[in-house]
Amino acid sequence: MNKDSQTRPLEGINVISLEHAIAAPFCTRQLADLGANVIKIERPGSGDFARGYDQRVNGLSSHFVWTNRTKKSLTLDLKSDQAQPVMESLLEQADVLVQNLAPGAAARLGLSFEQLHQRFPGLIVCDISGYGEGGPYQHKKAYDLLIQSESGYLSTSGQPGPEGMAKAGCSIADIAAGMYAYTNILSALILRQRTGLGSRIELSMLESLVEWMGYPMYYAFEGAAPPARAGASHATIYPYGPFNTGDGRSVMLGLQNEREWHSFCETVLQMPELTEDERFCANYKRSENREILRELIHDVFKPLTAEEVIARLDQAKIANAHVNDMQSVWSHPQLESRQRWTRIDSPSGELPALLPPGRSSAFTPRMEAVPALGQHTAEILTELGYNDSDLQQLKHAGII
Repeated sequence: MNKDSQTRPLEGINVISLEHAIAAPFCTRQLADLGANVIKIERPGSGDFARGYDQRVNGLSSHFVWTNRTKKSLTLDLKSDQAQPVMESLLEQADVLVQNLAPGAAARLGLSFEQLHQRFPGLIVCDISGYGEGGPYQHKKAYDLLIQSESGYLSTSGQPGPEGMAKAGCSIADIAAGMYAYTNILSALILRQRTGLGSRIELSMLESLVEWMGYPMYYAFEGAAPPARAGASHATIYPYGPFNTGDGRSVMLGLQNEREWHSFCETVLQMPELTEDERFCANYKRSENREILRELIHDVFKPLTAEEVIARLDQAKIANAHVNDMQSVWSHPQLESRQRWTRIDSPSGELPALLPPGRSSAFTPRMEAVPALGQHTAEILTELGYNDSDLQQLKHAGII
């Protein structure tokens, strides 16, 4: 069976997105991967401000390249009265409207679910915000790092001590919100098949990331002490984290039970006597005495290379991993062996792109170009019935 000839799950689904930065674009890129036609509406002249974050990808923004492939870019000044007929025509054909504008902005533009539902009863509207509708935080600005802070994530990440907290190295609050928006939209499309009606999805970055904090929250239930910040080590299981080796590299390893502890002592450390040491004979004791145990482990690893340590860990059937930098991930042998890289086009030429997680036997994901600002404006408006004269007039007026 030729997967390229198969129908993708969201082919024929039209998505209009009033999006910027990461959460909404990350959501709609997932929809585009599954075959949806995503029209990204951008401000004339400047577009999504994430386009200007950096120029690391052959002059393009790394954030933008990551979250915007396979979409069509339409420039449109939504505050202009002349833009309203365009939006009306787009919404007549749309299945989903996604927006992460400032709180209340969509309603001021006449684009809230309540304002649209009567005219477009099948339309699904997904509103993504920092803190959600209502409540004292409704109008607060919400960037990823701020949500990492408000959600409690920062209190669990980094090194011990008052100055030791560390943010995640990627936009986890945006990613969490984007993925929950994506799955909620899929469920709304399934529901519409049964009811014939669209629905509203209202989703916040705060609630998305707090959901991810379930384990440390329950660990600190009813005022109990929270997990201590432990850097890249596990807060409550030990040894579980990075350990230095003699060639200046580090190896990540993790033990889960007493059988593994015995195997670690005998095969990796080659110190079977440690299995009888009262300081280390249970996980909670190893965690309490982690500084002493860390020194013992480092003493054993000091004359060994990272690959030699990993060989011992593999022999002992102890979970382990390389501590990779970004260049190592680009060339990761597992990704290469599984053929998880493809090529996409962009305004600056062809670029590598990771295939979406999850390999289907029925279809291949849709992997198309990262759009230039307004690249598809004329194409989209022509399909809506606008002629060359109309386009020139709209462009001259700054509407597109």
